[in-house]
Amino acid sequence: MVWLVEEARLHPKAGEATLRVARDLARRMDYIEGTVLYDLDGTATRCALSRATVKRHVAYLRELGCLAWARHGSRRNLRLPGRAYAGTATVYAATIPYAYDRAHGHRVGGRGFGARVVGVPVAPASNTVAERAGRRGREPHSLGTHPRTGAVEVRGRLKDTPRTRARARTADRPGGSAPRSPMRVAADIRIAARVRPHVPWTQGEGLRRLAHALRPLIDRGLDAHDIAAELTAWWLTWRPANPAAYITARLRDRASASPYDDLPADAHPQTTEPTANPAWQEWLQQRSEAAEFSENQRTDDDRRHARLYSWDRWEEVAAHYATDPDDALDLYGTRLCAYAVKRASGGWRRP
Repeated sequence: MVWLVEEARLHPKAGEATLRVARDLARRMDYIEGTVLYDLDGTATRCALSRATVKRHVAYLRELGCLAWARHGSRRNLRLPGRAYAGTATVYAATIPYAYDRAHGHRVGGRGFGARVVGVPVAPASNTVAERAGRRGREPHSLGTHPRTGAVEVRGRLKDTPRTRARARTADRPGGSAPRSPMRVAADIRIAARVRPHVPWTQGEGLRRLAHALRPLIDRGLDAHDIAAELTAWWLTWRPANPAAYITARLRDRASASPYDDLPADAHPQTTEPTANPAWQEWLQQRSEAAEFSENQRTDDDRRHARLYSWDRWEEVAAHYATDPDDALDLYGTRLCAYAVKRASGGWRRP
């Protein structure tokens, strides 16, 4: 306090009265907790100051950073035995301003009035030849005839360690790819935002982590619907605690467990694309013809009636959407389909 008030003069209105109040608080302080009761009337009596003067100089101590409110007092009666009225006392915590620690070279750990000094400057030890010889009580050794060596000559190029490490980290990425640009990261997050509603077990994951886990699928050129179909085809009957980590591990295992990378395509016909199956092609053709026929036969009255009176039959809407999403959207509309899918996935809660 003497340094703050008289030497540094950090507050223009702090003076001898401020030091008197500070000394009174210091005498009554609990140095284990670092707190002290305000006791306005007692402080004014002991310091021979008016109550208004004590209030003013306590405010100066707060402005200097030497006091902090640990508990604000109030007029609420505590109803103590033997006393008609006893209000809640104000409790201050003693603090040391940052300006004092900085001026004295202290290193502080923690924040607020819970901060503690964790390091103090140490005066450098004198280690000259004469002083070492004086401590030993004898003269230093005389210089020999050994030639002095000059400065070490540096040959070759200097190594740039940070850039080397950065190149090593880039090489560790799958395929040695360069880091993603902010625009591409934003595009990945938008794709993840469209994938997450369609895959129930990913809905507890954050978009950034999910987008990072889906990068291998995004880099293959898959859109949001293709990625959702890929994840749904895993047929998970449980919810992973960390969906992003599960997706990353699953994709890594699948990439490293392919035994047919070096074999020709005709050596393993079971790995051909599903679209090459004639039965699959025939089913797709029939499905597209049926959908085209239903859309041509459907009228606006059919759509209006379905969208008005199908809310209580959301199971049928969800089943229709799971079988043929395009036809369900045309008949029921986006709002009703979204409601039905949400109810079917268990994500709907009654308000």
